[in-house]
Parts: sequence; structure tokens; C-alpha cells
Amino acid sequence: MSIRLDHLIVPARDRKAAAARLASILDVPWSENTDAGPFSPVYVSDELTLDFGQILGEFSVQHYCFRVDEAAFDAILGRLVEQGIPYRSNPMGPMDMQVKRQGDGRIVYWSEPDGHVWEILTASYARRPQ
Repeated sequence: MSIRLDHLIVPARDRKAAAARLASILDVPWSENTDAGPFSPVYVSDELTLDFGQILGEFSVQHYCFRVDEAAFDAILGRLVEQGIPYRSNPMGPMDMQVKRQGDGRIVYWSEPDGHVWEILTASYARRPQ
């Protein structure tokens, strides 16, 4: 069996609100609770769950990236626009409401109320050459 990432814990000040928001952007299911602990899971795919955990103190801001196909990219970007969520063409900087073109792909970044940076892209720039 190859190694696959199964789940990540995403720190949040309001785990339910953060999970619901990301699930609505990605158009994937989520749950308020889980049997595995005090988390609100977002079921990104059959192979990846993001478990939003309530954090009372300070936590570091994280960056999460999803590689999607062109149709999913357009749909997610459409939901960002529909929900009035500002986005940008670079991981940091102003919300320029632009899509970055890199190589054969497109990239968009947005931030959540907890400060995490989310990214969708259609062609990975981080893959090891075959």
C-alpha cells in the first residue's frame, strides 16, 4: 500500500462554523461532531478528512492546498464569488480578486476568519518530477 495522508487537524476558534464554511466552498459533506474526538470533520474526499478542532488559545496560521480539475476550480471559484469571499492570486498580499496562471494551471488563494490560507490549483508546482 502506498502512503496516503488520511486526515489533518485544523485549529479553529469556532470549529463548527469553520467546517461548515469550508464544506460549502468545496461543496463537500461535513459533520458537527465525530466519534474520534471533539472535531467537526470536513470530508474532502474518500481519502482525506480535515478535522476542525476548537482551540481556545493562540495557534499558528496554516496553509492548505487542494489540487482540483478545471471544472471543480471553476465551481469553487464561483462559490467564493457567490459567498462574497475575497480571493487573491498570491499566498499573501492584497485581495486582488485575480486568478494566477502558472504553467498549464490556475491558482487562487483565500483566507478564513481564523487566518488560515486556502489554495486551489489545477496543476501542481510541488510534485516531484517523474
